Amino acid sequence: MNELMNFWAQWLRPSAGLPTVQWSLLLAVAAIAGHLLQRHVGLPKVVGYTLVGTLAGLAGFSGAPWPLQGISLFLLELGLAVVLFEAGGRIPLRWFRHNPMVLVQSIAESALTYFAVYWTLAWLGLERQVAGPLALVALAASPSVLTRVVADNRAAGPVTERAIVLSTLSTLYALTLGSARAELMNRSSITFSDTVSPVMVVLGVSIVVAAALALALRTALRFMAPTSENTSIMLLTLVAAATAVAAHMGGSAPLAALLGAMLLKQFNPRPWAWPRQLGNASALLTMLMFVLVSTVAAQADWSGRVAGLVLALIAVRLVAKVVGVALGNVGSGASWRQALLVASAMTPMSSIALLIASQFVVASPQTGPLIAQIALPAILLMEVAGAVIATLAIYRAGESSKPWAPLTTRESAGENHGS
Repeated sequence: MNELMNFWAQWLRPSAGLPTVQWSLLLAVAAIAGHLLQRHVGLPKVVGYTLVGTLAGLAGFSGAPWPLQGISLFLLELGLAVVLFEAGGRIPLRWFRHNPMVLVQSIAESALTYFAVYWTLAWLGLERQVAGPLALVALAASPSVLTRVVADNRAAGPVTERAIVLSTLSTLYALTLGSARAELMNRSSITFSDTVSPVMVVLGVSIVVAAALALALRTALRFMAPTSENTSIMLLTLVAAATAVAAHMGGSAPLAALLGAMLLKQFNPRPWAWPRQLGNASALLTMLMFVLVSTVAAQADWSGRVAGLVLALIAVRLVAKVVGVALGNVGSGASWRQALLVASAMTPMSSIALLIASQFVVASPQTGPLIAQIALPAILLMEVAGAVIATLAIYRAGESSKPWAPLTTRESAGENHGS
């Protein structure tokens, strides 16, 4: 036996390691689960990704450290940057000039969500240093979940577009304020003037990186075809480079990608073919992001008090977004029914909330775990429930081009009809 093992040892070669095997198998299972759930139940694929990640996290999967760091943090930021780049490319700034009430609606729902969650958590006995960051986590909607739901249902229409725009803008506020708030976590007292400089640093660095990204892409588009495969690869690699540079210089990598896309949209207002060209690469990054988020979030410690606070946060956030969107709806060109559906489509929480929570944990070892104790379960619940609510809202708006009935049901109906 020893001779056999010694002989075999000569053929062994260093590989990428066991974590790579674990992650590859986990993603394969997530892809299967997402496909089966959409095919036979009619729910978006992201629900299947999240359920697989949740089971892995509950089983003690060790491939996702918390707080996020190293390669897992970079992959999450890169996945977010790609999603927000696509979302930012759907926001022409001239839209706000023609319909400024959309911007008012965005500010109203974001401000109301922040203050409603903050006051509720403070009323329930949480310290101000914990309630404030949790309110910022709750502020962020999830364009990543919403765009996946839209893609799965091939949806298009005023409710879909308004929900994506408002979710993207709330992300902009949450990333800016959350990154700045993380810099102030260890200060005993914070004045308004103290918050200005971190906000300016995060915004300034992100805008500089975004401008460089937009300028590089604009220059390349002068001699490269938008539908070219090489153009898509160049886009992905430049976003990856901007992600690394923005994070290293003190800015926000997803925020830089979002602003870069909005600037590029000004220079190149024609519809972009890149989301279709990115195809499988973007889909893999997105799926990895959802599995990573749910795997990490599932490792939170639960208790009766935590469960009550999580449910209170979720309930107040839902109500605040509905009321905020309704308050800003006057003169925005949407009906009250559409406003309700838009607010419902904005309920998911996912990777952006997790990224902000991770920043708080890294910045403050004292209050960070208390923030994560409530934020992680809330993110996990709203990644699943939010995707379902957003799907229902899009169907109720009549903007999905796919029927809700599962494919098997449709096939059976077709066979019966044919017979």
